Amino acid sequence: MPRQRLYDREQSLDKAVNLFWQQGFHATSLKDLEHALDMRPGSIYAAFGSKQALFEAALDRYAALGLEDLEKQRARYASPIDGLAAYVRALGALREPAVPSRACLLVKSLLELGDRASLAGNKADHLLAAMEQQFVEAFRNARARGELGPEQDPTRLGRRLQAEVMGLRSYAQRAVASSAVQQLADDIADSIVAYRRQPN
Repeated sequence: MPRQRLYDREQSLDKAVNLFWQQGFHATSLKDLEHALDMRPGSIYAAFGSKQALFEAALDRYAALGLEDLEKQRARYASPIDGLAAYVRALGALREPAVPSRACLLVKSLLELGDRASLAGNKADHLLAAMEQQFVEAFRNARARGELGPEQDPTRLGRRLQAEVMGLRSYAQRAVASSAVQQLADDIADSIVAYRRQPN
């Protein structure tokens, strides 16, 4: 039974992620949540405590899935550089119909909330920082393996990649061809590969 409850919670959070992505935090009403989650108000509050708590749990779920995607790509390659490049190339599918969340929910939430809901805004910022740290760690591993030169700063490279991924997700929200998004993702991935230190 506990496993079934966990599964139901994850299903509900996935639905909440899609709803908050489409409408934002403030524009989403309790009625919207009832309809999307197929839950009564009492059940929503019993499961999550409040609308804001549900929103924060949805942010956690979204971030966890993003980190899972990154880890899957990194695990496929011995080279950290190749793993990061593969992760970015996969983001080229953001314009495909099967991928509903094009723009990053964390970025959208941070821009929407500002200081008006500091707890949720701070959570979005914290989760973005956690993803950036994963990029930094991958670049550190690459430098330890000799793939990057000692003059290349993993922190700076990770920060830049975070900005590029955020920009790619935002670009994919525009009415542009899916091929254009894939080309942009490939260009970013190629720039990552270009960091690799060439043998003497």
